[in-house]
Amino acid sequence: MDNKELSNALSTLPPMYGWQRIKVVLVATLILSIMMKFTWAAWWITIFVRLALIGMIQLTAFGIVERWPKHLPRWIARWVLQLAAVAIVVPFAAALAYTLTTIGEPIPWYKVQAQLDGCGEMIGAGLLFSPWIAMSALYRHINGQAQRQALSFELERSEFARDALDSRLRLLQAQVEPHFLFNTLANVRELVDSGSSQASQVLGSLIAYLRAAVPNLNSAVSTLGQELELVRAYLELMHMRMPDRLQFSFHVDDAALQMPCPPMSLLTLVENAVRHGIDPSEEGGRIDVTVRLQKDRCVAQVRDTGVGLSGGQGSKGLGTGLANLRERLQLVFADQAQLSLTAIEPHGFHAEINFPAQLDTTTTNLS
Repeated sequence: MDNKELSNALSTLPPMYGWQRIKVVLVATLILSIMMKFTWAAWWITIFVRLALIGMIQLTAFGIVERWPKHLPRWIARWVLQLAAVAIVVPFAAALAYTLTTIGEPIPWYKVQAQLDGCGEMIGAGLLFSPWIAMSALYRHINGQAQRQALSFELERSEFARDALDSRLRLLQAQVEPHFLFNTLANVRELVDSGSSQASQVLGSLIAYLRAAVPNLNSAVSTLGQELELVRAYLELMHMRMPDRLQFSFHVDDAALQMPCPPMSLLTLVENAVRHGIDPSEEGGRIDVTVRLQKDRCVAQVRDTGVGLSGGQGSKGLGTGLANLRERLQLVFADQAQLSLTAIEPHGFHAEINFPAQLDTTTTNLS
């Protein structure tokens, strides 16, 4: 790690006299004082106090260099200065510790050979052990900073991914909405241009359809209850346009009405059945909409008795709307949702959406 990277890692510094650092000093002091008391004539508490003073002075030097100067030349790393500071202050710290613990004695400590030798041993112990303790503290701090930075990057990545998902879903939804609305308005225009007596009734059904559709235009999440209300308004509108060629029915579990799903998902299947199944057929046909719960799954089915695949509901006919729906299901539910399409013999078509019946699934992915 170069100086710039280390400076970034140390941008959020721990307290100079934080409990974790003081605890390390006290533990190291305790261990060294116990080792020394068996070979030293001084009291154990005196040894402990001297070592603790040395350790705290080293901790102060470590913290000062950690914070100052703020900017260093590129050729020197801050951790090198910290280790050097910890080592340099050892002789001065030992001399100060001996001076403070021998106040009141008739002879200065530096004139007593035993105390002078003891000070030298403490200096040697400080130079031997303290740099390693300082290196350990630096490693833990840098490692902790790296982990926090990695977590921060992961959180930012998750937020960007969620925003991208939401934007993609809204783009797909924006592609679907005009498709339904313009087709419906085109159907109404045909009736008006032909002078049909049903034009007024169709307009009334269109108003009901728009009342159901408009609240969901900019919504990121819908429920099956809202979807069924929209589908019913759409089918009633289509029934007004071709009353002799379109019949429909609903079979719905009440418990499924609150289940979330992508907006316009069920309507996509129904509109596809009308356009590619019922409309091209001279005899028309019937559309059955079924929604039910199966344990922890929700199944929505649209079955029609129209012309089927042989009547032009091939790959091109199924391309845009259902491909769009398949992608929206993938974005919301990942691999937990399936869209299955099956031809019915001798004619007709069956489309089914199967997805998790979890009240918070869609909301979690879209919010």
